[in-house]
Amino acid sequence: MVTGPAPEMFNLAKLMVSRSYSPYSHYATGAVLRGGNGELYGGCNVENAAYPQGACAEASAISVMVAAGETRITEILVLGSGPEIITPCGGCRQRLREFAADDTPVHLCDPSGVRRTMTFGELYPLSFGPAHLATKA
Repeated sequence: MVTGPAPEMFNLAKLMVSRSYSPYSHYATGAVLRGGNGELYGGCNVENAAYPQGACAEASAISVMVAAGETRITEILVLGSGPEIITPCGGCRQRLREFAADDTPVHLCDPSGVRRTMTFGELYPLSFGPAHLATKA
């Protein structure tokens, strides 16, 4: 059973949205990952005048998490500044797949809160991941 995120996840995502550098799209995003150690890792989108050199919020959060020494995601929350819920882009789904299992909860939010929760496997079915490259004995 998938449950909603702890309030601190959503609050950190709001902070990340406020720190977004999005002067071109004017669409700020924030992502928060809970690592296997229980810690929260936040990221925001960072745009660049030389498209596509920017970074998505999910990619930023993954970088922060890995830099802290964690390599497992147990919960994901994504928040956009607009009125519609957002989901990770295709590239970020693949990045998240590197560290998240199919049963990892994914919370999709708008500024008012969580609008939908699903598993990572529902968000990104039949995905290619580390197990596909495992060496067989």
